[in-house]
Amino acid sequence: MTDTVQRIIETLKKEKGKFKKTAISEIQETKDPFRVLISCLLSLRTKDGVTLKASKRLFLVAKTPEEFLNLSTKKIEELIYPVGFYRVKAKRIKEISKILIERFGGKVPDNLEELLTLPGVGRKTANIVITQGFNKYGIAVDTHVHRVSNRLGLVKTKTPEETEMELRKIIPKKYWIEFNDLFVSFGQNICTPISPKCSICPISKYCNKVGIKTHR
Repeated sequence: MTDTVQRIIETLKKEKGKFKKTAISEIQETKDPFRVLISCLLSLRTKDGVTLKASKRLFLVAKTPEEFLNLSTKKIEELIYPVGFYRVKAKRIKEISKILIERFGGKVPDNLEELLTLPGVGRKTANIVITQGFNKYGIAVDTHVHRVSNRLGLVKTKTPEETEMELRKIIPKKYWIEFNDLFVSFGQNICTPISPKCSICPISKYCNKVGIKTHR
């Protein structure tokens, strides 16, 4: 299994340049854990294009927890619209900014346990902040990673959290930081939820095609 996993990841690394960048990978280029955290929150149930535009609008106005506290919730709503659940997310951004200032000296914590205490932050978001914001080891599993991992036959799991735990057992640690971005971009561009593009898939020979009924 380890050899197959390594071949899959190395192949996707070579092909990645052909895929459209994910929103989080573009935000990650700032090397700012706070921006990665906020962008992750905005991305939940929102298309990448919408997330990226909203993040850019937002960060032109405020970039730190202190600056966000000085904005009204209404103003944040206006800046991030039309991301999904924008009203809830605007409130969360204010809450998180306040907590970061009061409990963490205005800094985003760099460990999973403390990140998970922040409102609205689940394991996927926490792991993305750790890997993309701090360049530390973690495996972030969203719907794309969960779906693709099961489709390939790397795991047989029912939830993203189960997938994360199983992937931690089989993915060589040197790939953990880049794994989410590789699988998300692959899942968005080739291994799509409905009718995946198997005819042009660079890792088709390694795929068990679990659950695939129609493909291109």
